[in-house]
Order: sequence, then C-alpha cells, then structure tokens
Amino acid sequence: MLFRDRILALVVAVAWGLNFPATAIALEHYPPFLLAAVRFTLLAVPTLLFVPRPKVPFRWILLVGATLGVVQFAFLYLGMAAGMPSGLASLVVQAAAPFTVLLAGVLLRERLTARQVIGVSIAVAALGVIAVHRAQTAALLPVALVLCGALGWAFGNVATRRTGPVNPLHLTLWWAVVPPIPMAVLSFVVEGPERIGHALGTAFTLEALPADLGVLYIVVAASLVGYGIWSRLMGKYPSSTVAPFSMLVPVVGVLASWAAFGEVPDVVEAVAGAVVVGAVLWSSRPPRVVETPPDLRDAAGSGGVRGGPGRPQQTGASRATDSADSTAADDDAAAAGSTTADDAAAAAAAAAAGLTPGAGAAGR
Repeated sequence: MLFRDRILALVVAVAWGLNFPATAIALEHYPPFLLAAVRFTLLAVPTLLFVPRPKVPFRWILLVGATLGVVQFAFLYLGMAAGMPSGLASLVVQAAAPFTVLLAGVLLRERLTARQVIGVSIAVAALGVIAVHRAQTAALLPVALVLCGALGWAFGNVATRRTGPVNPLHLTLWWAVVPPIPMAVLSFVVEGPERIGHALGTAFTLEALPADLGVLYIVVAASLVGYGIWSRLMGKYPSSTVAPFSMLVPVVGVLASWAAFGEVPDVVEAVAGAVVVGAVLWSSRPPRVVETPPDLRDAAGSGGVRGGPGRPQQTGASRATDSADSTAADDDAAAAGSTTADDAAAAAAAAAAGLTPGAGAAGR
C-alpha cells in the first residue's frame, strides 16, 4: 500500500472517529429520529439529482437502505440519546463485525475458519463483559440499543454483498435515499409534531449552531469525504489490506470524546472494548503463506546445482534442456497473461463491492 494511501486511510479513520462526538453534539438539539431524517435528506437530494443509480434491482437498494440506514442509525441514535457515551458507542458498534461473520455463515453459507470462530467468540464474550458491567454501574438499555444498531449494520453488510460488483460509493449514496421518509414518520409518531417544530424552528439560531455544525460534519466529512476515500481504497487494494484501518475508528472516537466531553473511559469497558477490536482484527487476518526456500547453489563454482535427496545434480547439458523448457513455459505464461489480468480486475471489483469476507463491515 502506497504511503499516500495509508495517510488517506488514516484520514478516513479519524473522520469516522470524530463522527461520534459530532453526533452527540447534534443530538443535543435534534431528537434522534429527526436527526437521522435530516442527515439522510441532505444526502438524498443531491444523490437523486446528480448521482447515477447503481445497476442493481431497486429491491436490493431498499433492503440495504432499510438495514444500514433505518435500523442501524435509529437504534444507534436512540442509544446515544438515552445516555450512551459517544466514546463507548464507537467501541460497542464494532460488534457489527462479528455479527456480520455469523450472519454470513448462516444466510450466505460462507465457510467460517477456525480463526474466525475463535475471534467472534472472544469478541462476543468481551461485549458480554461490557453489558454486565454497564448493568451494574449504569443503565443497560443504551448498550442494548447500540447493539441492535450494530446488528442492523451487520444485516446491511450481508445485503450489500448480494448486490454484486457495483460502484460502492454510488450504492452508499443511493441507499441513503431510503431512510428519510421512514425516519420522518418515526419522528412524527414517536417524537411528536411539537418537538419537531421546535427543533426545526430554532435550527438557525445561535444556540443551535453547534448542533448544525455537527450535522454538517456528519454529512460532508463522515459521509461524502469518508465514504468517497474509502470506496476508492477498497477498489484499489484487497479488502484485507484496507479493512484493518477501520479498527482505528473506536480509538479516535474514545480519545475525541475524552477531549470534547471529559468522558474518562471506564477501565473494564476500555479493556473489553480493546479486546473486541483486537479479536476482530486478529480474526480478519488472511492465512499466512509459507514460501519454499530457493535451492542452494554450489559454493565451489562448478556451475551445477546440488539436488536434494533423490534429486540429481544439474549438469551443463541438463541446464540447456531446462533452458528450452523454460522458454516454452514463458511463452505459455505470456499467452495466459491477459486472462490473469482479467481475473485480477474481477477480484478488485469484487473487493470493492464488499464480496470478500469482512469487506462489508470495514467502515461506516
């Protein structure tokens, strides 16, 4: 991975990590369902006007939008509004990664490796520690709500994999068209016309300026810039190379919330959250490839190559024969070059679309 692209991946991690305190600031003025409706409306309008629709059946866009947009953010915002600290929310929402692995195994019949099973088990156990600890020291409901949001994210990841190789940024912008109407209806029914009217009626006052800046950050920095850079990186590199950078998001989220709100992380929750992130990162590592060491050449300079057990020493005549065979093999390899290039391009497209394991859960 180029150094410049590593910097870009770090920029995305920082942008998404700062998204949590920005959301907490926005929730001080806007109720959760209304905030989600405003956020996705600001994304949906330019999308409908300027972004070409992905060439997938619209039912898949509806499904991805309902899970990633409505379910995830409805529960996440509700949990944060109910008292979930923004730093802890950035940790707990990482439960989407092990949830995605489990759902992909059940719904998509993806084969789980031993590493994935162990990593998911450790992550789930650590999340259980957070839940039990919160139940003893504070309200458990916010944790449960954020976990439901993470489950919605996981279902959305699985649905995204079924859409096929499409432009991931276009798909992200188009599923953002789905949540505004359901979120507006939920806001009207749950939060009520009076609360909605007060929030929108005072939206352009000086008092609401921090919340408005928070919404602007969510839409521009976290959504457009963050997803735009991430989609480019996912299309350029294997998902296993890019996805680990998303594990920096909760680190930035915790530190930013500590600096902005004085949220000192609880030791038990911080350790358990670190275990979740570490287990996800460890389980997503690709298998190690063992390379065969090259043959040892004759140090005496005889020109021959010592053979291993059962392998004769190579002579000048045999080297000439091997040279001819090598030339023929090179011709065959050149003839297959275009097929190999096509396969590599197809693999890159699949990684960009989230078809490789763990690609869908990389970022948010």
